[in-house]
Amino acid sequence: MNAVELFLLGRTLMKIGEGAMPEPEGGGRHGGSVRSVLIVASDVATHPDSAVGEIATRTGLPQSQVSTAVARLKEAGAVITAPDPADRRRLLVRQAPEVSGRVAQVRAGSIEDALASALGDAAPEHLKEVGDALEVLARHLSPQAPARMRS
Repeated sequence: MNAVELFLLGRTLMKIGEGAMPEPEGGGRHGGSVRSVLIVASDVATHPDSAVGEIATRTGLPQSQVSTAVARLKEAGAVITAPDPADRRRLLVRQAPEVSGRVAQVRAGSIEDALASALGDAAPEHLKEVGDALEVLARHLSPQAPARMRS
């Protein structure tokens, strides 16, 4: 595998993940893409107490898209905001201390249907093989990988 193939595989995996996400409450994917919300959530998890502008700089997303994503994450109970003590005009964003019902629902979602859809008419053993391979990748490459490797 080369860098281009890896990049394209990553995009394919992102699309499968997006397809596996449960619909927001009230239906429809309003107020920003799932992709931008997940990118912002990932950045906030890695860089707590960041301002929207800092998140935008790190992610490459427009500030307006980051603001919309933060609002959606706040509504879902995934993040909290607080005034920056150094500059009261700015809000700092961090993960919520407790897992909200919506966050738990999203995390509990299965990828089986989205993976089966992406693989088309794959045999059950092929679907299992791909699922197992994804588990291995997650164990080694996900943001939580170091903690998983210790347990």
